[in-house]
Amino acid sequence: MKLGFIGGGNMAAAMVGGLVQKGFAREDIIVAEQQPERRTWLAQEFTVNVVDNAAEVLAAEAVVLAVKPQQLHAALRSLPPLRPELLVVSIAAGVRASDISRWLHGHPSVVRAMPNTPALVGAGVTGLYALPAVSEAQRTQATQLLEAVGSVVWVDTEAQIDAVTAISGSGPAYVFLFIEALEQAAIDLGLPAETARQLTLHTFLGASALAIKDKSTPAELRARVTSKGGTTERGLMALEEGGVKYAIGLAARAAAERAQEMGVLFGKD
Repeated sequence: MKLGFIGGGNMAAAMVGGLVQKGFAREDIIVAEQQPERRTWLAQEFTVNVVDNAAEVLAAEAVVLAVKPQQLHAALRSLPPLRPELLVVSIAAGVRASDISRWLHGHPSVVRAMPNTPALVGAGVTGLYALPAVSEAQRTQATQLLEAVGSVVWVDTEAQIDAVTAISGSGPAYVFLFIEALEQAAIDLGLPAETARQLTLHTFLGASALAIKDKSTPAELRARVTSKGGTTERGLMALEEGGVKYAIGLAARAAAERAQEMGVLFGKD
């Protein structure tokens, strides 16, 4: 499959790197990037074809839109009408698939993707939504592209992509905040900074790995750690009193609302 990228930023680079690592032919990848320094870096780092004109990638079988959301309309407006069979996958946060289709002269084969930053280390998760005209073969293509940087889930409606944005898109920041707080608590309790960092990071890593492998619900896993009258129970009581679960729900709802607002904002002509 011939693959093109419009935009060569961090997420595009992560996808290119992941695809190359999985055996995708370098000669089948072309990246359009406006910044000369970035073009040089991409060509040297991945040994793929890098150009400065977005129209040059349109001969591919699939094109990934990887420019900043606020710049996407201008980038697409200058493109000629696309071949109907060309798959367009957008990773521009907040920009609705219907608006992308409209900006591309009604192009029907558009998939909207919401990857997250752990994709930069091959550990991402991406939510995908397809316009009705996207074929099963094209959905498979989109899945294969995003699996280069992690796992993939499909949603049935575009509104659900706003929820994906709030959970997995913004979620790493919530996790980093918790890591930051737990690490600081360890230091406040008298542990050296390096020890606090190692304990905190590996606690998150190990707990996530256990949750993935065990398949029990989070509540069940939590109960196994929580002995009656023990230290964990006391700590969890403090978290409940602090309204942590409620605050997490508020954060997710606020992020989802902002994603909806961005869809309206970026969709304006």
